[in-house]
Amino acid sequence: MSTVIFGRGLRPAALVLGAGLALVAGGCGRGGPRPAPAPDRAQAEAPVVHAGPPAEPLVKGLPDFTALVERYGPAVVNVAVVEKGQGAAATDDDNGAPADPLGEFLRRFGGMPHGAQPPHEVQRGEGSGFIISADGYILTNAHVVAEASDVTVRLTDRREFTAKVIGVDKKSDVAVIRIPAKDLPTVKIGDPSRLRPGEWVVAIGSPFGFENSVTAGIVSAMSRNLPDSGYTPFIQTDAAVNPGNSGGPLFNMAGEVVGINSQIYSRTGGFMGISFAIPIDVAVNVEEQLIKTGHVERGRIGVVIQDVNQQLADSFGLDRPHGALVSQVEEGAPGAKAGLKAGDVILSVNGRSIEHSNQLPTIIAAFKPGTTVTLEIWRDRASRKVPVQIAELKEGRVKTSATGPGERSGSERLGLTLRSLSSQEKRAAGLDSGLLVEEVDGPALRAGVQQGDVIVGVNNQPVNSIDQLERVVGKSAQSVALLISRDGATLFVPLKLGG
Repeated sequence: MSTVIFGRGLRPAALVLGAGLALVAGGCGRGGPRPAPAPDRAQAEAPVVHAGPPAEPLVKGLPDFTALVERYGPAVVNVAVVEKGQGAAATDDDNGAPADPLGEFLRRFGGMPHGAQPPHEVQRGEGSGFIISADGYILTNAHVVAEASDVTVRLTDRREFTAKVIGVDKKSDVAVIRIPAKDLPTVKIGDPSRLRPGEWVVAIGSPFGFENSVTAGIVSAMSRNLPDSGYTPFIQTDAAVNPGNSGGPLFNMAGEVVGINSQIYSRTGGFMGISFAIPIDVAVNVEEQLIKTGHVERGRIGVVIQDVNQQLADSFGLDRPHGALVSQVEEGAPGAKAGLKAGDVILSVNGRSIEHSNQLPTIIAAFKPGTTVTLEIWRDRASRKVPVQIAELKEGRVKTSATGPGERSGSERLGLTLRSLSSQEKRAAGLDSGLLVEEVDGPALRAGVQQGDVIVGVNNQPVNSIDQLERVVGKSAQSVALLISRDGATLFVPLKLGG
């Protein structure tokens, strides 16, 4: 039937559709419609059940964006940049696939075009921005202007200004630039915390240089955590965003800016239905610091965290999966001084609940260093309050471990072949205890345990021997939480036990 509809044109399709309708309406007999059978006595005497009035539709009509665009479109600007080339960029293969698929996963789309460039050749690119004060301050993306030697801002009335870069913060991908002008149109700042999935949003920018292009979509999700963007809880939308939209505003239906369009998910470099925006409250916090001091201070407590799934929640005795599970505490950091331990689950900060682990870095980063906050943590199947003094964010890395000979053993319930670490290996890895994973099978393989992982704890108990591990596993009914050291970092892996 599908071949007839799509391969033979409209006329046969209409015939097929008509036959289908006749079949539904008239039954399956060859002699045409059958007369309706007379109802029996029981059916005739049965009471008639009325379904009641039709339900009120949840969605009515489509929105009209004209008033929003007329009022705030003039505050959206085109940002043209010139920079010196830094050498050849990665090229696509013969099939048009990106040379680096992982890098392309969240490819920035507002600066230079994709493709090779001769070393030291002048490169030109375009992005977007929006005016936040009548005296010329403009918000845009850091990746649009970070390497620029010349920035030109073009308004909707075709006036052009050379802009000064006031400050750039690459961690949040927010930049502030300024043009020498007064009495400029400005946007209105909104509250992204009030956004809800399914709500209409509007993006305005300069995709491919087409200034003040308007696209619309809905909020797909809130607080998305993206690789290398741990301090920004992105707003995900399906509003069409393309090269040149970077730095442009995302409006809600009240005409308020709720985000800065920043990234897309793409396998081709073009829009594929998923775009991400920086929440405007994060951007405004960065903007205020850049204007005032030229740099951004962020708070830290010195812990490595991960999300809590159902199996981990069961292992730690939580009523449901929520919070940020601490998998590692940096020695000498505020978290360690406050007594935080691997296996603690941070449930709230100053009363603000943590549903997903990616919320914690953003909340902590917003506090000024030296501030004391109260964490609610879950430990030993009970909650407690812990005061922690915030320090200034300074990133560091932990060295990886080595391997060597030792004791071997296997566990059918885990699906692992393990051996103890030697004293030399513990010193090299900076570990007090641990069991090296040499072979993986069964439940452990399904849980994501890898060869070369070092198991340092089970169900919040450190393990230094295979006997210790098997005793803890023997007391567990259905699942365990393995604390694993991998590539210099630690993480909890929930594992459903085999029979």
